Amino acid sequence: MIGKGILKGMVETARNLTGSFHDPDRLTTVEYPEQKIPAKENARNFPFLIYDGDDWETGLRCVSCQICEKECPPQCIYIEKDKEKKPDFLGKMQMQPKIFDIDVSVCMGCQICVEVCPFESIRMDNDFEYAGSDRFKSLLLTKDQLAKSNKYYHSIHPTEAQETDEIRVQKREDHLAKEKAKAEKLAKAKKEAASEAALSKAEKAKEE
Repeated sequence: MIGKGILKGMVETARNLTGSFHDPDRLTTVEYPEQKIPAKENARNFPFLIYDGDDWETGLRCVSCQICEKECPPQCIYIEKDKEKKPDFLGKMQMQPKIFDIDVSVCMGCQICVEVCPFESIRMDNDFEYAGSDRFKSLLLTKDQLAKSNKYYHSIHPTEAQETDEIRVQKREDHLAKEKAKAEKLAKAKKEAASEAALSKAEKAKEE
């Protein structure tokens, strides 16, 4: 039939038009910013730094290794090491960044900084509301602005955050096992050395 395709197209158009008024799945418009659509779990925008506990300064996971700074393609990360060390979650004394800045006007959200970080300290945020009146300072995020809790990380990326916590727990268990084995080996060596010294002393006493 001539014009059958045109009629089918018109029917489909009419169906979509009427559906946009009453079908809940089609009513996608919200009154932003009063109403907001929740971000998808895999959504990402700009990086942020994770800290454990309640104090971001003492709980910051970043140890200022500067790998992310070196690997960042647009070079939007600037890190300056602090002079004092603090224990990390494994108990090792590590450096902390004195300055950690990210220029989000340059950041392209590639996530390379996340992939190269060996301490699971930097992850991608889904916050996109960075509009401000100052086009320079407001887009240069400092350490205190970037620091967000592990609870926040779990709230935006629960699956990924759980996997990260499991990795950190496994690392801690491996570290404790190595330290225990090292301590046992050292204790055994001391015991053997003491036995040899006692035996040598006894042999000398016999010779005399």
